[in-house]
This record gives sequence, C-alpha cells and structure tokens, in this order.
Amino acid sequence: QVQLVESGGGLVQAGGSLTLSCAVSGIILGSNVMGWYRQAPGKQRDWVGSVYGDGSTTYADSVKGRFTISRDNAKNTVALQMNSLKAEDTAVYYCNFPLRPRSWGQGTQVTVSS
Repeated sequence: QVQLVESGGGLVQAGGSLTLSCAVSGIILGSNVMGWYRQAPGKQRDWVGSVYGDGSTTYADSVKGRFTISRDNAKNTVALQMNSLKAEDTAVYYCNFPLRPRSWGQGTQVTVSS
C-alpha cells in the first residue's frame, strides 16, 4: 500500500522560505516522476511542479524561479523548496505520482501572511 506523507508546512511572512518534504512508502521512488500540488481554500487542486527520474524538473508558471523540487532516492523522499513566498501561495500542499496517482495524503498547510 502506497503512502504519501507531506510535512514541513507552517506560517511564514511574505518573502520568506519554507521547505516541504514528501515521504513515500510502499513503493520505490526509483525513476518514477513525482509531483507537488496545492489546493487553496475554495479552489481546485493545482499542479505546482514535477521532478523526473533524472532529476530534471518542470514548474507551473506561477512558481517558476521561486520553487525548487528535488528528490532523494536513497531516502525515498521528495522536497519542495519554496522561496520568495507570496500570500497567493497559501494552500495545502500535496505530493503524488502524476502518471499514476495514488491516494492523496493529508497534505501540509502553508500559510503566507502579507
């Protein structure tokens, strides 16, 4: 059974930074593509970015240049480094496999105060 556990969220002032972590169990991260998503209050869940098996990344335009996704296959984890945070980044953040989504984890809340 695949489990995705996100952590690292919190309250931060605009312009600040946070690093989120996604712990994957029940499956070897290996070369699987992993994505980060977020859902703001009253809105649909949106894709934030993805990291591929070779470490390359793609990002939504709204976070490009501010967010960085990385993976640690040895620890079976994926990280989301968020810099220059804005109020509009406030959301619950989730990780999942874009090509074969599993059950969503509980997510981690990120609140950016302006």
